[in-house]
Amino acid sequence: MPTLPRIDSFADELTAIRRDLHAHPEIGFEEKRTSGIVAEKLAGWGIEVHRGIGGTGVVGVLKGKGGGSKRIGLRADMDALPMEENTNLPWRSTVPGRFHGCGHDGHTTILLGAARYLAETKDFDGTVHFIFQPAEEGLGGARAMLKDGLFEKFPCDEVYGLHNAPDLEHGVVAISPGPAMAGADFFDITITGFGAHGAMPKRSRDPVVIAMNLGQALQSIVSRNVTPTEAAVLSITQIHAGSAYNVIPNEAKLAGTVRMFDAGVRKMIQDRMRKICAGIAQAFEVEVKCEIRDIFSVLDNTEEHSKVIAEVARGVVEPKDVIVRKTPKMGSEDFADMLMRVPGAYFWLGHDGSVPVHNPGFVLDDKILPVGASMFARIVETRLPLGA
Repeated sequence: MPTLPRIDSFADELTAIRRDLHAHPEIGFEEKRTSGIVAEKLAGWGIEVHRGIGGTGVVGVLKGKGGGSKRIGLRADMDALPMEENTNLPWRSTVPGRFHGCGHDGHTTILLGAARYLAETKDFDGTVHFIFQPAEEGLGGARAMLKDGLFEKFPCDEVYGLHNAPDLEHGVVAISPGPAMAGADFFDITITGFGAHGAMPKRSRDPVVIAMNLGQALQSIVSRNVTPTEAAVLSITQIHAGSAYNVIPNEAKLAGTVRMFDAGVRKMIQDRMRKICAGIAQAFEVEVKCEIRDIFSVLDNTEEHSKVIAEVARGVVEPKDVIVRKTPKMGSEDFADMLMRVPGAYFWLGHDGSVPVHNPGFVLDDKILPVGASMFARIVETRLPLGA
């Protein structure tokens, strides 16, 4: 079975929705317009709508034809990134500093497409919860929905999510059983030294030089403290210091991210970072503050539900285009927190385009909208069959 013909029949409408969302991006916990459109569409299709879950989150509830008690959750993220777009498309962002550079506008539209199809057909026995999540991009949207009682209010026996993938060929579906995406910490380190004239460094406790030493020392953690067979990354992604050519500043800041798959490795890296910062502070007689925040859990796909994805995908795309990956990704995804509460799986859907996500030139291929919607719809029909 290819993409569902009924979904193909309204593919142009899905494209119009996606491009409208793209032109009006909203970052995490600010998705008021987006969530309003989602709620309006769901209600128009006769789906029970609940708003304000985890801030701007929306959940739609739909019962099938049978009287079954099993419940499935389908999740899409809605937020954009705080960055500029550089595509010059007719539907490019109209909001300065806001861009759907990760394709969440596509994810939202895909789930809307599945919701419309399932509302029109209801060829399943049980209940579907359509979960439209805010603030996936490092702001804790999944945790906010969970704290607000997501799965207590809308219980699910299993839950599924997806992400577009420009690194895969169009129509390729990839699934990774087991740990599939890394857990992530974000860190901010502030070095408070003593400024002076750039020509008189002896009168300073130079935070710039100290920052360079600290950066080098932090890079030794993965290379010398993490067991070589364990995967981990520590990346310093920001350095901020100074405002003039001839002034040694009082302060320097480092920020970045740590990725890992093991809780023990996570704690060890955190401990080593704090100890190195304390040692640098003592050695250079300055103050060094180190703040480390747990942002993403490890995303773990169950074997059973990974097989569901592969089975369904072979009926929606060419069987040769279904990939079971053994190597996890070092990227992170807060759907992981939902999977820690409810078993399920998260998969990737390839599309045309060579520019990666989070790049100002990223372009989502609208041809994947009916493919993703068909995947979600067929998961429901497969897991909640009528007459079973």
